[in-house]
Amino acid sequence: MRKKTFAATAALLAAASLTLTACGSGTDSDKPPATVVSEDTAQQAATVLDKPFEKPDLVLTDTQGKKYDLREQTAGSPTLIYFGYTHCPDVCPLTMNNIAVAKKQLSKAEQDKLRIVFVTTDPERDTPATLGTWLKGIDSQIVGLTGDFATIQAGARTLGISIEPPTKDKDGKVVSTHGTQVVAFSPKTDAGYVLYGEDATVDDYTKDLPKLVEGENP
Repeated sequence: MRKKTFAATAALLAAASLTLTACGSGTDSDKPPATVVSEDTAQQAATVLDKPFEKPDLVLTDTQGKKYDLREQTAGSPTLIYFGYTHCPDVCPLTMNNIAVAKKQLSKAEQDKLRIVFVTTDPERDTPATLGTWLKGIDSQIVGLTGDFATIQAGARTLGISIEPPTKDKDGKVVSTHGTQVVAFSPKTDAGYVLYGEDATVDDYTKDLPKLVEGENP
């Protein structure tokens, strides 16, 4: 498994500087969405942190419209968290599908333990119903969360993930810029100890998930 371990300070800097992706979603235009992905070939699939992140203190709304306390609901469970949005034309659906495909390779008991959480970076459009419909097409067990943008942004920032409010470009397309890393939290400590960049493949997750479920290093 490709991996590297950082000293505490370096880990924080690495997380804060991981690739940002600007995803565009057209309005009523027939033109394809505009997508700009900054290049960062130095990032490896798994980054094991010397100093893990604390799980964000986020209380948001799930796809059923119910209150969801992230810390409370995922305590003691292996958890993967990703910040993205349903109108993203490439990175977000690819990332979630890669994880969903890899998850199916786990035993039923391991799948039941694993929590996968998708937090929207575009809460104005990603209502509970919208999130629910989108995630159902990927994996109905994935937890979709929405809520106040400022709250979501603050929670992401504690993990070194930068997200910006969706804006419109000069052509009227909605553009959302967000960090693309997946953070894995240990069931033993509830701390985020592994980061995955957008280059992580199905094979990477397939190899690592059995270890992550047990709170081990990939």
